[in-house]
Amino acid sequence: MSDDIPVIDLAAALATDAPDDLLATVRTAAETIGIIQVVNHGVPTEVIAGFDDGFRRVLDLPRAEKERLASPTGHPYRGWRQWPDDFGRLELERFSIAQYDDTEAARAAGLSAEHATLYEHANVWPPQEPGLRAATQRYHDAFVDVARRVLGLYARVLDVPAQAFPLGEDVYTTVVVNNYPQWPHEGASDEEKLLLLEHADSSVLTVLHQAGDYAGLQGQRPDGTWTPVPIRPDALQVFTGTLLTNWTEGRLRPGRHRVVAGGSVTRRSSAVFVHPSLDTVVAPLPEFADPDGSDFEPVSVWERASGNVEEYLRVFGRPEQLAAWRENRPYAAEVTA
Repeated sequence: MSDDIPVIDLAAALATDAPDDLLATVRTAAETIGIIQVVNHGVPTEVIAGFDDGFRRVLDLPRAEKERLASPTGHPYRGWRQWPDDFGRLELERFSIAQYDDTEAARAAGLSAEHATLYEHANVWPPQEPGLRAATQRYHDAFVDVARRVLGLYARVLDVPAQAFPLGEDVYTTVVVNNYPQWPHEGASDEEKLLLLEHADSSVLTVLHQAGDYAGLQGQRPDGTWTPVPIRPDALQVFTGTLLTNWTEGRLRPGRHRVVAGGSVTRRSSAVFVHPSLDTVVAPLPEFADPDGSDFEPVSVWERASGNVEEYLRVFGRPEQLAAWRENRPYAAEVTA
């Protein structure tokens, strides 16, 4: 068990009589590594299982069937896709779900005409799993609730008002399911078998559930070294995102993480990325603002969300993927193994 990434009984930590040492552990983790694991979190086992089992069956389908679940317009954050490493070996398989199925659903939920354009590229729902949309909604709502409660816990350990962090009711979210393949290529160091490059999420908080037979998810310590995030079936992982770091003027460290290969079975993780509403501009809150001036520039949630695809493709997109996006057609990467 990692000493850097504590397992926190969330109900106990939120209780009025929470032990001081438990709250101190939460604060230390939030300030130094930006990752905690929470148990007794209130998400029913059947909610997680209903979502995870459905997507396991989808991702176990033959590739020819999964290719039909790719975004018909080439959107990298809708439906199914795979990506290979530089040798053509499969690194990661992902299924992405937007908060709203399309612009009509977004407008019905109260989004402005401008903000609803974020959903012009529709979600892709597998016809093989007719109950998956409802299972995803239950999973999403439960994980957003966990994020709200952890945010309240962080306010408590930082000795600021419970509602100090203005997440609001109209949160902006995305959901992803990641499948990391078995990795038969032996003899490589962690740095040589990275399946997901190191990064910090651009959310306020990210709530994740992981399953597999090895701790491939790793968090970065303040000294730059890496520590595994142990797999516990009863636990959820909560990562501090860069928006929460901005709100706290750097007081809470973003949870930098990566995924390395290993194990004998496919590893799966599913995450809900939680942001404030699209019309929010995130800047250090008065409780944390430095009177001598801030090192953090204001961040428009809308500008970041609306430019996300172009920025991703500019940095990581392969020529054939860019061509598919520009031509508004599906894209499925070729993999050799």
